[in-house]
Amino acid sequence: MSAAPERYGMIAGNGRFPILALEAARSLGMEIVAIGIEEEAPREIEALAAKCYWISLGSLSKLIDICKDEGISRVMMCGQVKHAKIFSSIRPDWRLFKVLAALGTKNTDSLIGAVMKVLADEGIEVVDSTMLLKNLLAQAGPLTKRKLTAEERSDVEYGRRVANALAGFDVGQSVVIADRACVAMEAMEGTDEMLRRAASLAEGKPLRLVKVSRRRKHLLFDVPVAGPGTIDTMIATGATALAVDAGRTLFLDREEMFQKANEARIAIEGFAPAE
Repeated sequence: MSAAPERYGMIAGNGRFPILALEAARSLGMEIVAIGIEEEAPREIEALAAKCYWISLGSLSKLIDICKDEGISRVMMCGQVKHAKIFSSIRPDWRLFKVLAALGTKNTDSLIGAVMKVLADEGIEVVDSTMLLKNLLAQAGPLTKRKLTAEERSDVEYGRRVANALAGFDVGQSVVIADRACVAMEAMEGTDEMLRRAASLAEGKPLRLVKVSRRRKHLLFDVPVAGPGTIDTMIATGATALAVDAGRTLFLDREEMFQKANEARIAIEGFAPAE
């Protein structure tokens, strides 16, 4: 008699990422127990998961209890959680309080890394968050009908140097460049708000959006994403080019995203990640 297939847990954050991952799991016949973050995750995950639980962002103990009750030893983190909410009115349970109190800095790597250690101590491994969506990872080279112009490429190359330097401080994944000057750097506000802020400062100059993966060798959490909404914001703010790390950036709803980009003559290119 064959062994039952392994069940995975999914910690679901915001956006389309968890929905697309659950749809992929269902098509593969995989059983996923979704644990949605109440303040973030879309309600559609309930219909797609084998089972669905809801927890508050601060409920680390409840997360562990659910995994143990369901016999889950491997979980993936799909979807972002707005980092600013760590500083909101959400109240951490005793486990998360201990994690936060011990942190020297409350950036993404240190915070999620500490949570992962707590989970590992309880026998729960965090696995590749893109394991179900490898076909949506950005490829290297030009990806749209229109390629980068010489001027855009110059801006993008400068932006990649800036973004990868900032990556060492774990303060964001994106920068906006205009005329070889860094107009905006992403912090807690997210890519869309950064683009809007950049447009207010650039005085009509065309913008270039550069996203990097912070030189991480893994895809366990906080994977850079772009989708149709990213293109909508680029159009609204006068951004003409998007540069991403190949193999480490997810293009969500890829077909719709590239249709919008091609119609707006936005150039998208994947670059080898900095090591």
